[in-house]
Amino acid sequence: MFTIICSILVIQIVYVSCFTLRMILTLKGEKYTAAAISMLEILIYVIGLNLVLKYVNQPACLIVYAIGYGLGVLAGSWIEEKLALGYVTVKVITDELHRYMAAYLRKEGFGVTSWVGWGRDGERMVLEVLARRKNEKFLYDCILAIDHKAFIVTVEPRKLHGGFWLNATRK
Repeated sequence: MFTIICSILVIQIVYVSCFTLRMILTLKGEKYTAAAISMLEILIYVIGLNLVLKYVNQPACLIVYAIGYGLGVLAGSWIEEKLALGYVTVKVITDELHRYMAAYLRKEGFGVTSWVGWGRDGERMVLEVLARRKNEKFLYDCILAIDHKAFIVTVEPRKLHGGFWLNATRK
């Protein structure tokens, strides 16, 4: 019975990890990679479900099946986080009106567009920064090293078009 329970747990973690990755890739527009993963996912699902249904009268098998599902979500999310696919757009609003931050971020390899905006307390420098997701933490560290009080908002663009920085990174 121990072997069955371990098998159910492993199968469920792998299945749900594939499911999680497929969903994330689909949302990011990676439809062909998502389709390939879905073929593997369904094979694993059928094998796991068949095994659980054979032992449906064993509460331990059902509990392990549920635990495996939760662990699979965590594992799939962790894998996707490590892959860090795609880009982020970071909007930075800072009291620092000098152009040092924009120049520094460009020197570090980020695409930056900046302009002066007006907030409740007067003029602010607004920067829109495009970065690969895998460089997001480094970008935050660069921003906060210059202005630890900067207001920062991050979004993940679904589609990108144009711009010299984006074209350079795709080559």
